[in-house]
Amino acid sequence: MIKFLLPLLLLAASPVHAWWDSDWASRRAFTINTAETGAGVKEAQANVPVLIRLHMGNFDFLGANPDGSDLRFVAGDDKTPLNFQIEKFDSTAEQALVWVQVPKLEGGNDKQQIWLYFGNEGAPAIGDGKATYDPTYVLVQHYAEASGAPQDSTASAIPSGAFTGTRTPGGVIGAAVKFDGAQSLAIPAAPKLVFSAATGMTVSLWVKPDVAGQTATLMNAGQTLVLALEGGKLVARSGNAVVTGQDVPAGSWSLVSVSLGDKLALYLNGAMVGEAAAAAADAALSLNVGSGFKGEVDELVLSNVARGADWLRLAAMTQGLDSDKVVLAGDEESEEGGGEASYFGVILQSVTLDGWVVIAILMVMLGISILVMASKALLVNRISKANKEFLEAFHGLKAQETAELDADDDPEDADLKDSGMAEILFGHHDHHQHSTLYRIYHAGIQQVKNRMGNRSSVSLSPQALDVVKASLDATVVRENQKLNSLMVLLTIAISGGPFLGLLGTVVGVMITFAAIAATGDVNVAAIAPGIAAALVATVAGLAVAIPALFGYNYLGSRIKSISADMHVFVDEYIARIAETYSR
Repeated sequence: MIKFLLPLLLLAASPVHAWWDSDWASRRAFTINTAETGAGVKEAQANVPVLIRLHMGNFDFLGANPDGSDLRFVAGDDKTPLNFQIEKFDSTAEQALVWVQVPKLEGGNDKQQIWLYFGNEGAPAIGDGKATYDPTYVLVQHYAEASGAPQDSTASAIPSGAFTGTRTPGGVIGAAVKFDGAQSLAIPAAPKLVFSAATGMTVSLWVKPDVAGQTATLMNAGQTLVLALEGGKLVARSGNAVVTGQDVPAGSWSLVSVSLGDKLALYLNGAMVGEAAAAAADAALSLNVGSGFKGEVDELVLSNVARGADWLRLAAMTQGLDSDKVVLAGDEESEEGGGEASYFGVILQSVTLDGWVVIAILMVMLGISILVMASKALLVNRISKANKEFLEAFHGLKAQETAELDADDDPEDADLKDSGMAEILFGHHDHHQHSTLYRIYHAGIQQVKNRMGNRSSVSLSPQALDVVKASLDATVVRENQKLNSLMVLLTIAISGGPFLGLLGTVVGVMITFAAIAATGDVNVAAIAPGIAAALVATVAGLAVAIPALFGYNYLGSRIKSISADMHVFVDEYIARIAETYSR
C-alpha cells in the first residue's frame, strides 16, 4: 500500500506542477505524438527541430509581445530551456511558425511534452537558428525573407548565389519560392558545403508541382547527387546509382527526400519509395535548385549525415499541413494557477527525513484502515443479507419442523471457524452457514440433539433449556467477537494518527528553528517552507484519522444492529425450542 500511496504524494511535486519562471505569466503544453496514432516513429531521435504552428485556435497572441520576443520553450521536465527559431510571428494575423530543437524524441510515445511560456513584456528576443540546428545541419533555407536571396539559418551561414525565382506567401510552411521553368536558385561552393563518404548526406525539400508529368531538376549537386522529376516520377541519381520512385502529385505539397551513404534511398512524404547501392566519393558541392521546374519549393534542408527512415517520416509528419495531428496543443495555464499547484510541491520538497518517516508510518496505517473498512463492510453486508434470508426460512417452519434447516458441519471449513471474513469468503454457504443467526440456530439444535439422541419421545427439562440458552448466549458472544475483530485497528488509526502527525510536526518545527538559530537567517522566506513542511505530517495524520473515524462509526452501527438481531433471535429461538421439545 505504501508503494502505491507515496508516489501519489510525490506526484504533486512532479515537474508538471512546477513553473519554470514566475516572470512569465502564461504557458501552454505541446505534446509530440510519435506513436502509431501520430508520427509512427519507432526509434529515438536526437536534436530534432520540431515545427510549432501557432494560431488563434491554440495560442493567445494578445497575451504575448507583438513581436513574440517573450516566447520561451522549455523541456518536459519544466526546467531545461530549449533552443528555438521564430520563422514567422504575425500578431495581427495571429499566425506564427517556430522551430524548436527537442533534445530527444522517443519512438512510439504519445505523451512527450514541451512547454511554451509567454507573457513577459520585458523579455528580450532570444530565438536563434544557429543554436536550433546542430552541426549535422549544413544548410537550412526557410524562404521567409521578404526579398533578396534566400538565407541559411544554420551556423554554416552558406550564402546563396543567383536567385531568379519569385516569392509566394502560400508555402507549406509560411512563405515559399516559385519557379516558372526558366528560373532557378544557385548555391555556390562554400567551405562547409561538402560531401563526406564516411558520414553521407541527406537532402529534403517540400515541392508543389504546377503540372503533372513534368521533367525537371529539383536539386542538382553534380555527380554526387541529383534529385529530379522525370515524367512526373521522383528520381534520385548518384554516380551510376539510380532510384526511381512514384509520381509526385501536382497541385499539392509533398516532402521529397534522398539519403546518400553506402546506399541511395529515396523518400516521398517520409515513406521510402526506392533504394539502391551507391559509392559516392568525397566532394565539394555547389547546388542548383529548381532548374526547369514549374511549381513551388519550400524548406530546403541539407545534412552531412545519412538520415534514417524514422527521421524523415518525423519531418514529414511534423511539418506538413496536418502536423496538428502529431504536435498537439494543450490547455493554456496562467502563472497564478501554476503557482498555486506548485506550492504543494515546494512544501513536499522541504519535508525532512524524520517527516517522511512519520508520513510513511501514517500511510501504512491508512492502508491497513482502508483494508479493514473494506473487508468489514463486505462482511456486514453479506451477514445482513444472509440473516434476512435465514429468518424468512425459519419463520416458515412449523413447530415440529424446527430442526429442518440444520446441516452438519463441513470438515473442510474447520480451519475457518475463527475468522468470520474467511468463513464467508471461502466456506460452504449452501445452508445459510454465512448467517450469524444460522450459527446460533445450529448451536441450539446440536444441544437439543445431544440431549435427546434418537428418542423423539424425550422432552427437555427446564435445566436442559437453561443449558441450551447458555450455549446460545456463548455463540452470540463468539459471533460478536468475530464481528468486532480488527476494529481496534480503526480506533488506533483514529486516536494514534493525529498524535503521530503532531509528533512529526513538532520535530519538523524544532529542526526549522534549530536551522534558523545555526544560520542566523531570520526571515519569513527562511521559516515558512520548513513550518509548512512540518505541518504536512499533521495533515497526513488527519488524513488517516478522518476516514477511519467515519468508517468506524458506520461499521459500529451496522455491527450493533446485527448483534441486536442475534439477541432477539435467541429469545425467539428458546421460546420455539421450549414449545417444541419441553414437557
